[in-house]
Amino acid sequence: MLMPKKVKYRKQQRGRMTGKAWRGSTLAFGQYGLKVLEPGWITDRQIEASRVAMTRFVKRGGKIWIRLFPDKPVTKKPAETRMGKGKGAPDHWVAVVRPGRFCLRWKAFPSRMRKKQCVSRPTSFRCAPRS
Repeated sequence: MLMPKKVKYRKQQRGRMTGKAWRGSTLAFGQYGLKVLEPGWITDRQIEASRVAMTRFVKRGGKIWIRLFPDKPVTKKPAETRMGKGKGAPDHWVAVVRPGRFCLRWKAFPSRMRKKQCVSRPTSFRCAPRS
């Protein structure tokens, strides 16, 4: 899974996801992109699953850029633990996305493939293909 090599602090606060994306909101390279429509967290497992699905579908017919990196730790307390006794241990990593961010970009696919086919499965967040 994706995760940072080294971080300054092991635990972070949850933060806010209001507003629109400022960085990564234009399609600088590639022909198509998958644009996020609502704010949320995308986990390292979701990013890896989308990468595997895209590369299997494309084979060697194009190039894919993943423009997300999970750099925020999410903590979780063990099951059946009483309240208190501090914050839980880091459990997994997430990338914070805001509306307007292009999370995946691709180009030079065969003509038989349409951008609608890339997002045929439902995801945990709303997104739309753009060109």
